[in-house]
Amino acid sequence: MAFGITKGELRQWKESVRNEEVAFLTHYWEDRRFPECTTVTKAGCANIEKLIEWGKQYNLQPEWIDLHDEYPHFDLFGPVQLKILKKENMCEHIERFSLQK
Repeated sequence: MAFGITKGELRQWKESVRNEEVAFLTHYWEDRRFPECTTVTKAGCANIEKLIEWGKQYNLQPEWIDLHDEYPHFDLFGPVQLKILKKENMCEHIERFSLQK
């Protein structure tokens, strides 16, 4: 279950992904499998090879890609999420969702 984002933010992320940019969308999230995580960042790109290459710098495995329709993405959460958002200079995501303790 996702919440805490606007329809416009979701549209922008989808457009960027379709345009083969590596795009980030962070939102609040509930998943019983990960009760300690309250947010997730979707790092997506329609060009799978580009997404795989991007993920290599963070040791993300290709089999971790969620091949969701036309919006393939990695789901980032926990310490990996924060590390990648910092490296990608996504300060607004970190501040908005209080990811830095």
